[in-house]
Amino acid sequence: MIIVFKPNITKKDEAAVLQEIKRLGYRPHIMRGVARTVVGAIGDELTHKSLESLIALFPQVVESVMPVQKRFKLVSREAHPANSTINARGIVIGGRKIQVMAGPCSVESERQLLTTAEAVKAAGATILRGGAFKPRTSPYEFQGLGERGLKLLAKARKATGLAVITELLSEDHAELVAEYTDIVQIGARNAQNFQLLIAAAKTGKPVLLKRGLSMRIEEWLLAGEYVLSNGNSSLMFCERGIRTFETYTRNTLDLSAVPIIKQESHCPIVIDPSQGCGRAELVAAMCKGAVAMGADALLIEVHPSPAEALSDGGQQLCLDGFVALMAELKPFIEAVGRE
Repeated sequence: MIIVFKPNITKKDEAAVLQEIKRLGYRPHIMRGVARTVVGAIGDELTHKSLESLIALFPQVVESVMPVQKRFKLVSREAHPANSTINARGIVIGGRKIQVMAGPCSVESERQLLTTAEAVKAAGATILRGGAFKPRTSPYEFQGLGERGLKLLAKARKATGLAVITELLSEDHAELVAEYTDIVQIGARNAQNFQLLIAAAKTGKPVLLKRGLSMRIEEWLLAGEYVLSNGNSSLMFCERGIRTFETYTRNTLDLSAVPIIKQESHCPIVIDPSQGCGRAELVAAMCKGAVAMGADALLIEVHPSPAEALSDGGQQLCLDGFVALMAELKPFIEAVGRE
């Protein structure tokens, strides 16, 4: 159930309603907007007492009580009609500005990372991406630098001022990753690892949830529900291509997911064109399409020397390629009324 508060209520009134929601057997989840505060009441509506009584008990506080028809409750537009924004180290994702997250697939060395970080910042990126722990198909492939990679990301952040996003692979590493990153990424292979999603949520950091390799959109939205229902309201979805019969590209980037997520959810939507097609020469076109479709951010792989990359070199842009891409994107961004 969704409880909508009237504007300008006092903290005392809000606390009284929240206490009553708990007494009736529900767990309240608060979502604060510019004009309204909305509470998602999480619990079994078949066994707990009705929340309709809140209107009569608190007529000066509660504006309405509404059931949510979707299986996904807190991520839905029904729960939160206005777009949500995510704040990561002062960078707002989901607002008027399209944010660009850029950096290497894997953190390989201090020189490689700092060179890339300085270049992508100069070109207009606001968030540095880089994998410290790498999920690889083969156990014999480069698995990342681990904690040393996290420390290098933190060093690059200090040197450039860029926010940092990196992937969390294990519940055991949740606190360690949260110590060094500004956004926790959950990759495609772990998109339905629900205990990992809960651990990521409980770090309190914004969570970027990639779509699974063969994940239906409803399953993706329900996976996001694990983040919001565990006390973390800073969730963004990331379309990174799905597995189809096509082999020309590494994955099939589903740009139709952008308007669908916008329709079904209030959470920001990010597009990863590098993973989405697996071919560096297609990244620019995919970015332009993503911007036109309404994406809130782009997640782009960039490397000083892609041919020498320890992972996924074929899909990473070189530094000059990234500079050219950012210039090409400007008219597309302006055309859709974004910055």
